[in-house]
Amino acid sequence: MRNFHIAIIGGGVIGSAIAWELSKYNLNVVAFEKSSDVASCTSKANSGVIHSGINSPTGSLKARFCIEGNRLFQNLSDKLGFQLKWVGKYIAAKNKEESKELEKLLKVGVKNGVPGLEIIDGKDVKNKEPNISCYKALWVPTAGIILPYSFTISLAENAVKNNVKFMLETEVLDLQKKEDTFFIKTNKGDFQSQILVNSAGLNCRDIVSMLEKPDFNVYPSRGEYLVLDKKYCNLINSMIYPVPPKKLGVLGIHITPTIEGNILLGPSAEYIDDPLDKITTKKMMETLFDEAKELMPSLPNNSAINAYSGIRCKLVSKEKGGWADYRIEESKKTPGLINLIGIESPGLTAAPAIAKEITKIVSKSIKLKIKENFKTIKFKNKRFSELSSKEQSNLIKKDESYGRMVCRCENITEYEVIKALSNPLGAQTLSSVKFRCRAGMGRCQGGFCTQRIVRIMAEKFKIDINKIKLKSKNSNLFYGRTREKEDD
Repeated sequence: MRNFHIAIIGGGVIGSAIAWELSKYNLNVVAFEKSSDVASCTSKANSGVIHSGINSPTGSLKARFCIEGNRLFQNLSDKLGFQLKWVGKYIAAKNKEESKELEKLLKVGVKNGVPGLEIIDGKDVKNKEPNISCYKALWVPTAGIILPYSFTISLAENAVKNNVKFMLETEVLDLQKKEDTFFIKTNKGDFQSQILVNSAGLNCRDIVSMLEKPDFNVYPSRGEYLVLDKKYCNLINSMIYPVPPKKLGVLGIHITPTIEGNILLGPSAEYIDDPLDKITTKKMMETLFDEAKELMPSLPNNSAINAYSGIRCKLVSKEKGGWADYRIEESKKTPGLINLIGIESPGLTAAPAIAKEITKIVSKSIKLKIKENFKTIKFKNKRFSELSSKEQSNLIKKDESYGRMVCRCENITEYEVIKALSNPLGAQTLSSVKFRCRAGMGRCQGGFCTQRIVRIMAEKFKIDINKIKLKSKNSNLFYGRTREKEDD
């Protein structure tokens, strides 16, 4: 089928949330994602924080959708099975001058309806967070953490189970609007749709420009992170943020625990010309450490095991700087084109609420009818390593692949790798395995398990070893043999 009620461009957290929300209705929905898996760009490369709504001006779309989204997350976690922890957040002021900014944040938070906010003396912070040094801090109890890629994958895979068609490695090349129909040209053929949802993130302007002249610009901003070894997981219990810098419209370099036990340092904020430039640099690593040490003087050197970067979609230039609100609207020039523009932090938190808003907009053009057979499936089951010895033994008796360890750092079994490769989206790269079962995310960063995963892909899934990808259709893991096979 190539004719749909709704076509979504972009398989990040926003596009996947919209796909899942629309999958509740009797609609034919397709989602185009140009990468080899969902959550391949900004949606995986962020802090994984569920924000509370204290950083956005009262009445803004950012504030509204952040607060609404925050309230939806516990129910979503219960339904979809992704992990969520309400660890709370301290915004730490280093001196009396910075503490004045805490008062401002408190007032905004109270106006926005954020509960439980409290300014705490530095000595009291020390009782809860002994490794943190500050003058005062604003305590935000309704802040939480998730694995952003697990959340996005859960949304997308549940949408597929409810008959949304996800098309990976499918790039939109051209768009035309004729009468009441959008004609969509992709690298995998032509499609038609009544409504077009532009959730292309950093590429949102490119999509708009295929149909009309954009009245905005996008300015990519790179944020680099450092990942600390799990053995330092006890350094903090909650998220530790600095007082936000005023000019850049970001929250500053913070220290964030993760669901899996690592700690993140970052992100930086650097305007760049190329939205694909996701490099990490030694200079920025040093900066991240230095700024993190202002909050945590005892932060050990040489504690990082990895670095990565993500790209923000900003609507204000480097020269102008500062804050800009989301734009979520149906185009006046091209009816049926729904644009999501400038969706940056707190986009992860806002995603479920934004998805409901898009559904309301869609309902103005299409009469929505709830599916009688709508299914919700938990994809994030307990890991083998988290089970009791008796439970593990019983599973191995049922399937021997549970007894073969693939990833030693994270204790991931062959069965878990096979399950990750058997996902409903059909994503079969090394990254798709990593983000579903965590094989390759440990201290050795895949040094031990990569060859074992490759063997499973080749033997169990009959994937040509020369066609195995790292994370995208253009990232071949192998480019040839060092020597030809000898005849038997």
